[in-house]
Amino acid sequence: MNALVIRSAVVAGLGGLLFGFDTAVISGTTEDLERVYGIDGFMLGFTVATALIGTIVGALVAGRPVDRYGRKKVLFAIGVLYFVGAIGSGVVTSLPLFMAFRFLGGIGVGVASVVAPIYTAEIAPPRHRGRLVGLVQFNIVLGILLAYLSNVAIAALLPADVAWRWMFIVMAAPAAVFFLLLSTTPETPRWLLSVGRREEGVAVMSRLTADPAEAAVQVREIDEELGRGAGLAQAPFFVRENRKVIMLAVAIAAFNQLSGINAILYYAPDVFRMAGAGDSAAGLQSVVVGLVNLVATMAALTVIDRIGRRKLMLIGSIGYLVSLGGLAAVFFVYDGQFSGTSSVLVLGGLVVFIAAHAFGQGAVIWVFISEIFPSRIRGRGQSLGSLTHWVFAAVVSWSFPGIAAVLGGGAAFSLFFVCMVGQLVWVLRVMPETKGVPLEEMEAALGIELTPEDVAPSAARAH
Repeated sequence: MNALVIRSAVVAGLGGLLFGFDTAVISGTTEDLERVYGIDGFMLGFTVATALIGTIVGALVAGRPVDRYGRKKVLFAIGVLYFVGAIGSGVVTSLPLFMAFRFLGGIGVGVASVVAPIYTAEIAPPRHRGRLVGLVQFNIVLGILLAYLSNVAIAALLPADVAWRWMFIVMAAPAAVFFLLLSTTPETPRWLLSVGRREEGVAVMSRLTADPAEAAVQVREIDEELGRGAGLAQAPFFVRENRKVIMLAVAIAAFNQLSGINAILYYAPDVFRMAGAGDSAAGLQSVVVGLVNLVATMAALTVIDRIGRRKLMLIGSIGYLVSLGGLAAVFFVYDGQFSGTSSVLVLGGLVVFIAAHAFGQGAVIWVFISEIFPSRIRGRGQSLGSLTHWVFAAVVSWSFPGIAAVLGGGAAFSLFFVCMVGQLVWVLRVMPETKGVPLEEMEAALGIELTPEDVAPSAARAH
């Protein structure tokens, strides 16, 4: 595989590492936030969800800038947001300012969930696209694991009154590295060609491919795709011909969060404490969850381009049902009488749950969404998928503490179980396979290629 392709994918994937670190780091600070800012219950849930509200805004606004200004410039902006959000969250002394900086970092996460997969998908050859776009997810789970490890290490090394602040501040270092490394990567040739910078686009494509013949073929295919949408410079999005891909993106993104994954990642230590674990054991068990997440993601990325996206989703869906059913049973059986045994059983259930997520939804979601939209609406399509993901993440993460407190952990995990029954049905009956299909041929492969009759009305609506 081309060295520049690999380097560019790795650098873009570092945006995913910061994404994962930012979303998981708060799990080690919830007790300190309660103590320092005098919050609990609903207000704690809202404080944790502040970053998620930022991700919603980031995902909502990212689509047009990424299409207008380019993938690389938006990645630079993400690095700045991460850096400022990390420093600010750690040094402020008031809750409103803390929430403001968490919101700012959340915007970076939301934008990263849009642009990093797009950037990688557009520089990757079709036969390796799943693994390369999957590097974003690999780095997300690596970031989650590093956040858990960092939290445990900082808690052990620093006094409690300042440790939680450094848990946030430490993220500024990888954010700065990400910003600097971006200067070594190119803009995507698809974006350059789409905005008329042909000479640059052809030059970048030549650097990304093995030989001039392959570069010429890739450029010709992009030209043909752009030609089919020549009248769609301001292509409408919510129209009949885009309905299928819109519904596919919304469905996979919604199911991703209805599994309960972000609630569990954010509140992992609290879940273990609910099941009878002590504080130190809860932190270490969270590290185990993060490590399993990383290993299962690595396993999925080795096979995603071989066995396909749909089979991974099927395996993951079954794993969800087994683990969530088991977790609900443990909380119902041990309700009010938790012990060391219940803590071990919950750890086992969460390990299976995380493995199922990482091998299925976690590995597939950003690859699948980045593939299915045609280039004329890819930025807005990825933005919609990310927006859906983060809206559901905010709702689930905000409501989880309250549901668990009022109804118990058994009811909370039962709700997630029912939602994953819905995902299994969707995978079996609706989800298409996209492995190995060139981006320029995806519309035809999904049976949604525009006809001349479609283009003319769409172009008319665009004016």
